[in-house]
Amino acid sequence: MRFFTEQGIPIARCCALVQIERSSFYYRSHGREDEEVLTKLRGIAREHKRYGYRRAWALLWRQGERVNLKRVHRLWKKAGLGLPRRRPRKRVRKGTGTPLEALYPNHVWTYDFMQDATMDERKLRILTVVDEFTRESVAIEVDRRMPSARVIDVLGRVFGERGAPEYIRSDNGPEFIAETVKEWLAGRGTKPYFIDPGCPWQNPYGESFNDKLRTECLNMELFTSQAEARVVIEGWRREYNGERPHSSLGYRTPEEYRAVWEAKRGKVVSFSPAPGSLRSLLGGGGRKGKAIVGMDS
Repeated sequence: MRFFTEQGIPIARCCALVQIERSSFYYRSHGREDEEVLTKLRGIAREHKRYGYRRAWALLWRQGERVNLKRVHRLWKKAGLGLPRRRPRKRVRKGTGTPLEALYPNHVWTYDFMQDATMDERKLRILTVVDEFTRESVAIEVDRRMPSARVIDVLGRVFGERGAPEYIRSDNGPEFIAETVKEWLAGRGTKPYFIDPGCPWQNPYGESFNDKLRTECLNMELFTSQAEARVVIEGWRREYNGERPHSSLGYRTPEEYRAVWEAKRGKVVSFSPAPGSLRSLLGGGGRKGKAIVGMDS
């Protein structure tokens, strides 16, 4: 091509002679730019070992790196950063949908227990509390034992900080169905909502949150003591609320989602995707989320 162009032959004619498209003639490799993005992606993968390419792409956009999702996917695969696929377990469902869907912040919370252990094989009980509408982690409490009185202490603290929810969803664990807990909730105007035995799909937000806590934090750490577990898990909770993009919230964080709701309070709004979200980049192919953001319209 250089020989022909040096003879003064028009570029269109040169491309016709060697049978290539003109776009190929003008193309310039972006290898250096790819290396810069790859370096950032490797950094994200090291810091967040359970993130996939979509969440890594959302983090790049939040950092001001305007990069295409397909390009991130290509580079993610090229660098071998993909996570192994988990084979889903087959479950027999009785009915569909989530009963008592949350319509605004503090409408429905969910709380549940998880279990882990310190390196000396002593058990840790972990109480998680989540706002189902904003997906915020309201509280994560870690202790060796967690009787109903301890559950009440935790709820009393977060109710004082955020106000009492209208409903609080849980399974039928003994700490949740205890009469002392029911009476305490009734005194604050909160109604307990128990899922059917053996039906975890009736509590999808709690199950989803616990899975993230397990894979992104508990499975990544070895706790030498209860105190260390509390510090590490609380750090993860703060990151989850304020820094971690949530795919079902348009790749906003739960705190940002709450802020949008509060800014639009009293109206029914269609949340547009966050800057650089999947829907805006793919030409509207993503799901458009609609939320009822107030009762006093």
